[in-house]
Amino acid sequence: MELFQGIFDSLGITEFVKPSIGITDVLDILIVAYIIYKIIFWIKETRAWALFKGILVIFALAAVASILKLNTILWILSNTISVGIIALLIVFQPEMRKALEQLGKGKFFSYFTRSDDAGDEKAAARTVDEIVKAAGKMGAVKTGALILMEQEVPLGDLERTGIPIDAIVSSQLLINIFEHNTPLHDGAVIIRHNRVAAATCFLPLTDSNEVSMELGTRHRAAIGASEVSDAYVIVVSEETGKISVARGGVLYRDLTTEQLKTMLSQQNQTGRKKWMIWKGRPEK
Repeated sequence: MELFQGIFDSLGITEFVKPSIGITDVLDILIVAYIIYKIIFWIKETRAWALFKGILVIFALAAVASILKLNTILWILSNTISVGIIALLIVFQPEMRKALEQLGKGKFFSYFTRSDDAGDEKAAARTVDEIVKAAGKMGAVKTGALILMEQEVPLGDLERTGIPIDAIVSSQLLINIFEHNTPLHDGAVIIRHNRVAAATCFLPLTDSNEVSMELGTRHRAAIGASEVSDAYVIVVSEETGKISVARGGVLYRDLTTEQLKTMLSQQNQTGRKKWMIWKGRPEK
């Protein structure tokens, strides 16, 4: 301790105050560190990463200009910072919206938004069976299809672009909707609470540059819809008849009907387990 006191004396520091760190301080630091980590991790997975690196370069240049006393550059930066903040909000608007959507899709809120119908295991299992049956039959005859199974994030914005149906899910209904040259075949079907909510819905296309060029508009729309929601998006290719599922911006291609049923059944079991816990009934 005397060694450190001598160093402080040489630096002109006459009094050394030992910092007091409590549990709340440690918790505060951990929360801030986690938030910064999540922000960087999220930015790195979006187009904003290149823009973020450009901003870091500008700050580095400002630091160099401050050290070297480059007054003209400092004057330009100081007078444009207010405009720059507004410009950043405009440039990062899609990424900020996606971040807020991801926040709203958090598991905490899912316990408050699940309805009674979502806990109906028999209805959910029947819905999965009908979707799998329809996908298999449409794939066999190469009938293109696009089906969204709503989860925690409401798909009201997408539903309003289509035509309301409000019917029980059945393979015959789905096949009839996507039959060639029928009024409802163009667009997507949205399934909510084990019912067909709407058809001919328009979906946003993905902006990802990592999507294979061999994929058409239907697959790009499926990926785009899965990027802005937590829905399971089932796609049947009109060219090959192969079945794919988009989830969280990832496309799982060339699935068999058994694999499709497994994926959809697992998500239904997960949703039911969350509901049972919230209602206070232990899962057996």
